[in-house]
Amino acid sequence: MTPYRTMFWQIEDAWIFYVLAGLATGIFLAGVGAHVYVWKKSARSRELPFSGDALKRMILDTFLGLRVLQGDIAAGMMHLFIFWGFLSLFIGTSLLAIHHYIFTFLEGTAYLIFSLIMEVGGLILLTGIIWALIRRYLQRVPRLERRVEDALIPLWLMLAALSGFVLEGLRLAFQQPSWGAWSFVGWWIGGLFSTAGAEGIYPYLWWGHTFICLGFIGVIPYTKLFHVLGAPAGIYFQGASKPTVLCVEEGAGEFDLGDAIFFDGCMRCGRCVAVCPSTGAGEPFAPRDFIQAMRHTLWQEHFPLGDIRFLSRGEESKVDENFWYCTTCRACLEVCPVYGAAFEVVTKKRVLAVEEGTEVPKLLNQTLEKLFKYNNPWESSKRKRGAWADGLDVVDLTKRGAEADLCYFVGCTTSFDDTAQVIARSFSEILQTAGVSFGILGKKEPCCGDIARRVGELGLFEEQKDVCEELFDKYGITEVVTSSPHCFHTFKNEYPEASFRARHYTLVLRELMAGGKFRFKNRVEATVTYHDPCYLGRHNRIFDEPREIIRAIPGIRLVEMTHHRADSLCCGGGGGRMWQDLQGEVKMSEVRIREAEATGAEILITACPLCLIMLEDARKAAGEKDGFRVLDLNELVLQALEGAD
Repeated sequence: MTPYRTMFWQIEDAWIFYVLAGLATGIFLAGVGAHVYVWKKSARSRELPFSGDALKRMILDTFLGLRVLQGDIAAGMMHLFIFWGFLSLFIGTSLLAIHHYIFTFLEGTAYLIFSLIMEVGGLILLTGIIWALIRRYLQRVPRLERRVEDALIPLWLMLAALSGFVLEGLRLAFQQPSWGAWSFVGWWIGGLFSTAGAEGIYPYLWWGHTFICLGFIGVIPYTKLFHVLGAPAGIYFQGASKPTVLCVEEGAGEFDLGDAIFFDGCMRCGRCVAVCPSTGAGEPFAPRDFIQAMRHTLWQEHFPLGDIRFLSRGEESKVDENFWYCTTCRACLEVCPVYGAAFEVVTKKRVLAVEEGTEVPKLLNQTLEKLFKYNNPWESSKRKRGAWADGLDVVDLTKRGAEADLCYFVGCTTSFDDTAQVIARSFSEILQTAGVSFGILGKKEPCCGDIARRVGELGLFEEQKDVCEELFDKYGITEVVTSSPHCFHTFKNEYPEASFRARHYTLVLRELMAGGKFRFKNRVEATVTYHDPCYLGRHNRIFDEPREIIRAIPGIRLVEMTHHRADSLCCGGGGGRMWQDLQGEVKMSEVRIREAEATGAEILITACPLCLIMLEDARKAAGEKDGFRVLDLNELVLQALEGAD
């Protein structure tokens, strides 16, 4: 006999199934429509550009899990098991419908192969679900939450898969087909039932299985499972949209379509929480909680019925002032499976807070006032800005007739802070040793606008940007090198029409070293470790150049900390935090200092004035071992150059 399968075997009143299927589909589509409605209502920009690269990335990440596998292979494999198991059963059910209603093709060998694949798919799904429950409730992975929804959804899906296997076993137990062993799980289960018992139970279990499966499909948009649609949409949009450049215009602080999709695509996996330096320091901020609160707020504001996620409607979800704790370090985006940039959402929320004049910390308000009046956040004076250069014979490009090939943009922190001034002096001496024609802007040097931009004061940022561009144009400056990764990032990424090229000093040092402009003649016998500044490393992917310079110094032994390169820990000074009074269980900089000391290194090297200040303060506070030092990369280079010809 040719292998086949009879549809609706032992089932009467099959029309009821079609009614239920239509109802489930309608509920599902209504939920999807509600999401699209909220996306449109909450987004100031609804543009959805086409991008072949974004489409490719979406397909690879969705079906192969390339992104979800990064950083946590176990979680990635578990996710793929559930995804591919569910997808194979969904496709199999669709093929059965095509076979029954459109044209017959699941017979003979094709049916046997189909049966085998469906068995494997069901087992893969069950394996993934059990694995997920073990991780959440037995291993109790710290980043995972344990809400009612987190247990109900996988158990519901497990019940659907198990009831499907038992249903198949009952059918095979009664029919006893010669090809039954191809459905090996159902065939084994069928052996547990008598022929008469299987025939009697089958119709009841069939309807139960139908209710479970159709109900599951219907609730997808009303639970965190909407992730199965929201995540691919978010991955595509993040890949197709242009980088966010906030500027002063109506609605500048509002959220775009990508933000709204990201909120609904977030699965609450907690990867962002695991890497967030604020959360790790015991501070009252977690990216996941912030994003979920933003999602809940948008639904409350833009949908007549409020949040449609029925399992979390009663939960308190409030966006409070804790978003000021965010360092904007970008670690959350580095690990998010749907490429969600929580730190950018934080910045937009800060823009709204500044515009409304609410929830802005008092100290930060004072800093912004000082920034507006004196063009720096440190001193109530502009005159001391170039004082660090006294005795160095550095060219002031604002003086009549002064010329240089390179403008050294020192930056506010490096100019005024006593600890950071060593960066400017060391770098200047290196440039002089290398014979580089460079100059500074002296007391006329303005703020690049980084601080205002990070804390959401876009009006002030635009003013400072205009001042910088006008000053550079006035003095014909086309090549700029910065002390701070923050200045470098702002010039490079947030001055869209800049007429100059900006580089961080590590890039210039690497170029000079490669060009033979200086040679290291002094051995520096020391073991060092390097701290990647967030805005140099994660934001601008400059990881190798500083390490190449360090390794080129004779006698140096470079050892890496546990967290390095894209996985580096933030010092805690970014995102405007340097000018706030924020408290946690421990300071981020102290955590970093302990990690550096654990490598056995004698020197901790960094390449950012904020990092230098934060880490040096932490070193003093922690009372680290004698001889352990925190240095800027320029200081180390200068030590190796002293005495050179």
